[in-house]
Amino acid sequence: MRTYLSFEAAVADIDARLDELRAVAEKGDSPALAEEIAKLEARSEKALTDLYSSLTPWQKTQVARVQGRPRFSDYLKGLVTEFTALAGDRYFGEDEAIVGGLGRFEGRSVCLIGQEKGNDTESRLRHNFGMARPEGYRKAVRLMELADRFELPVIALVDTAGAFPGVEAEARGQAEAIARSTDACLSLGVPNVAVVIGEGGSGGAVAIATANKVMMLEHAIYTVASPEASASILWRDSSRAQDAATSMKITAQDLLKFGIIDSIIPEPVGGAHRDPAAAVAAVGRAIGEALKSLENMSPEALRETRAERYLAIGRRV
Repeated sequence: MRTYLSFEAAVADIDARLDELRAVAEKGDSPALAEEIAKLEARSEKALTDLYSSLTPWQKTQVARVQGRPRFSDYLKGLVTEFTALAGDRYFGEDEAIVGGLGRFEGRSVCLIGQEKGNDTESRLRHNFGMARPEGYRKAVRLMELADRFELPVIALVDTAGAFPGVEAEARGQAEAIARSTDACLSLGVPNVAVVIGEGGSGGAVAIATANKVMMLEHAIYTVASPEASASILWRDSSRAQDAATSMKITAQDLLKFGIIDSIIPEPVGGAHRDPAAAVAAVGRAIGEALKSLENMSPEALRETRAERYLAIGRRV
């Protein structure tokens, strides 16, 4: 069953009419009916194209979170072969919000790390909705150090509302774990590429996305805090999340303009959730091109250009 967001009511009405006509058409051949269906299909596609060409930041936030949008596991299945997951941080335990391991991308050995939100109730609970605890970031550090040792490029897929804010996470050193993971990204002597595939939330995203090349899907968001949290902080009113989303400049288009990210990966018409396979393929092409642009750089050059990339953010020209 198709999922429609609140602002897609017009498209939903057209598609409902289409479903009715298709059901009638299945009962018998009718040229007139076929012509009407073709017209409605064109209307539906145009309505979707027009709508998604002018989404507000809050609407993009809804698209980034929508059910059916490809998750880390979908990109893993579509892009990486011979994947071996590696678990545990060797300090406390395993955190399933961050999944990582070694595999082959376009025939080349790589280290893949990313947040997994899950696709149903059981998997969401198992992966803690993609919100990692300290052991998740310490696992990421362990994997990045392993990749550096064996000269394997690191690919990070970001999709998290933020690091887990629970008391037990703070007690185990959440802030320190995020800082060390960010430092591990900056210290890599191998190429690292990050893609924000859904939500890029706060330090939970930065911890694995401090890369040589940072890309975002067209309707993904990347923010210092969720719009709801920001509204609670700024106005003590989480219902003003829409205002916060607009003010914070969280869209890929705004972040490209400010030099926070390097490029935007186009999504299928109507968002990645309408054609997950096409979205996965587009991300794969973008990662391949990014890695190719970095493959001849020395470890020293990779570290220097990566550091300079982040030092340059916010500088006045």
